[in-house]
Amino acid sequence: MTPQLVGMTAIASLVMLVFMRVPVAVALMGVGLLGYAAVDGWRVALITLGSIPFNLAQAYSLSVVPLFLLMGVVAARTAMAQELFRAADALFAGRRGGLAMATVGACAGFGAICGSSLATASTMTRVSVPEMRRYGYSDDIASGVVASGGTLGILIPPSIILVIYAIIAQESVPELFAAALLPGLLLIALHIVVIAVLARLRPGDLPMSPALPFGDKLKAAAQMWKMALIFAVVIGGIYLGWFSPTEAAAVGAFLTILIGFATRQMGFKGFGGALKETVTTTGSLFFIVLGAFVFAQFVVQTRIPATLGDWVVALGLAPLVVILFMVLVYVVLGCFLDSISMMLITIPVFLPIAQEIGFSAIWFGIFIVIVAEIGLITPPVGLNIFVIRAQQPDIALGAIYRGIAPFLLAHLAGIAALMAVPALALWLPSLLYGN
Repeated sequence: MTPQLVGMTAIASLVMLVFMRVPVAVALMGVGLLGYAAVDGWRVALITLGSIPFNLAQAYSLSVVPLFLLMGVVAARTAMAQELFRAADALFAGRRGGLAMATVGACAGFGAICGSSLATASTMTRVSVPEMRRYGYSDDIASGVVASGGTLGILIPPSIILVIYAIIAQESVPELFAAALLPGLLLIALHIVVIAVLARLRPGDLPMSPALPFGDKLKAAAQMWKMALIFAVVIGGIYLGWFSPTEAAAVGAFLTILIGFATRQMGFKGFGGALKETVTTTGSLFFIVLGAFVFAQFVVQTRIPATLGDWVVALGLAPLVVILFMVLVYVVLGCFLDSISMMLITIPVFLPIAQEIGFSAIWFGIFIVIVAEIGLITPPVGLNIFVIRAQQPDIALGAIYRGIAPFLLAHLAGIAALMAVPALALWLPSLLYGN
């Protein structure tokens, strides 16, 4: 059996195992190890399996992950989400659909600090959905805004998923953070445009929020000082060259903890719980990353990415066709996997193909994050849908599906803009880092 045939069999087996609900880390590591043994023998496979954890433990760049996770966990355990929503609500007060627009802004801001789409959707479901329903918003609008808005913050730096991509693809974290900023802001703007259009077409489902005096709006905006300070110090420090990403993560985590204690929104008991949650999440995530590295090493040995890349070039397929196929794959995977798992499974195969047809690894990182997040809100079983459903069981699934549909157009428009104008992702890294 040729290495390519072994590789294709292994990839099919991996997909089957994931569909059977085998843990992603176990599936990646098991398939990678068995496949490596089939290609190069057990001795080489076991040596590789032993060396990868050692190399990962030595990787300085990985230390950024638990620090950003701790920052997000502490932010989630304090009242930052509620304060952010109240401030955004005040800024959009007096507009039809203002609460929905405020939810988009709050999701983006909180998700940037939290680093998890699922956690953002869960938190904002508790914070904003009851408020929108109380003011007369339809269930489909209220749930759709949160489901789609929960995916936005993951692209706004600092982003855990971009750090993971940088480690797997061996790219620069600061450059990826810079590349994500403009596409992230574009997606936020597109969501607000969708809400504005819905407010015109369905005014009864998006009531007018009470107007506030300008002075009250300024007072409400001042409540965002925590998020603004953390974001400015962490991202500003990285962009200005004051900190490396790891140093910025440490400073951000310390600043978030300090704010939590200073405002008395977190005590030692809560801090202990945050540390425990961070350790548990980090361990689970690193186990998945370990499995992904084993699988990636095996895939490289099979030469499948190079073979597929040559095959795509030989067929003369337009880059658009290849990219649309990747979009379809992520939509399917999003039915039963979170975004990080999707990326770790597909990067070893898709990234070389994308580079072969002319896309840079930095651009592809932004693209893959956006597309992976679409998978989380695609009916019938996007994971964000069930996060909302679990906390608001009286909202029918059909209503959530209807609410998400308009916002899928915003995501697709964002992908189209990114493909039509690659400079959206590449201009800022080029300006800041000269690449």
